[in-house]
Amino acid sequence: MHSLPDPEAGFDDIAPAIRISLSGVAATIARGVCRHLRDAGYGCLLETPLRSGRRADVMAVGRAGEIVIVEIKSGPQDFRTDRKWPEYRAFCDRLYFAVDRGFPQEMIPADVGLIAADGYGAAVLREAPVHSLSGARRKAVTIRFARLAAARLQATADPPSIAVL
Repeated sequence: MHSLPDPEAGFDDIAPAIRISLSGVAATIARGVCRHLRDAGYGCLLETPLRSGRRADVMAVGRAGEIVIVEIKSGPQDFRTDRKWPEYRAFCDRLYFAVDRGFPQEMIPADVGLIAADGYGAAVLREAPVHSLSGARRKAVTIRFARLAAARLQATADPPSIAVL
């Protein structure tokens, strides 16, 4: 038994995450990113709520437990107006931006990875630097990821069941 409360505990934000709101260009990019990550051995979730109150566009967990977050940018204006992305580093080992092939790549900061994607797949244009999570944080994020995945799967078979979390 732990003597301190787990800062990652609590799942009040899981139920709203069932409603995936990515659409248009962002949904197309997400599809390609998830296909690419799946082929690389990752399990992916869209719009994953983080303990900070933010929501990762794509979160993926690899075979060795590595955690990747991909922030999707549908265009330059989306990038210019959204400055929450540095907060995602506390919840992953690698952070990427994913854009479509027409996005001006020079806008993306050099200290994050870069993925170009369309509805059929994606290519990593620049690897993300590794910022390894602590063991405790990794465990907490992985458990939240697994519980969210299970809740979403259960909701496909029994939609009212999500309310009991």
